[in-house]
Amino acid sequence: MSSKPKSKPKSKPAKSKPALKPAVASAKPAAEAAAPLPVKGGLSKSELNEFKALLLTRKKVLQGDVKTLEDEACKKGSDAAGDLSTLPMHMADLGTDSHEQDISLGLMENESDEIHEIQEAFERIKDGSFGLCETCRKKIPKERLRAIPYTRLCVSCKKKEEGV
Repeated sequence: MSSKPKSKPKSKPAKSKPALKPAVASAKPAAEAAAPLPVKGGLSKSELNEFKALLLTRKKVLQGDVKTLEDEACKKGSDAAGDLSTLPMHMADLGTDSHEQDISLGLMENESDEIHEIQEAFERIKDGSFGLCETCRKKIPKERLRAIPYTRLCVSCKKKEEGV
């Protein structure tokens, strides 16, 4: 009689231990597969979609601005100072037109640079590094990303870069 009770408890734990280990091992991959994959920048898919929308909106605005500036710069070159008379153009008018064209070209260059930064932000979204500071590799605060969605640096690293 004493041998029967000893064998029963030994067989039950021995059977239950191997049964638990495979169940736990198989449960981990299923849980990992069901959970959304973490993004390197720590942003959820909905947050990334929010930033994609901000980037697309800004890009469309800039593209419209660049087109308008191009049209204005070209118009100024062909119809300088609105010269509708047969009188020769005054030197001051030529200087003003030249200055305005330089300003327009400078704005176009700045806005083209910003469009390029936006394109690179889309690349960072694709590779999973969007939302991480390129210098210190820490997360960029979402408030900063909402203000400047194509930013590459956190505030402290940007201050260091600018010497502030």
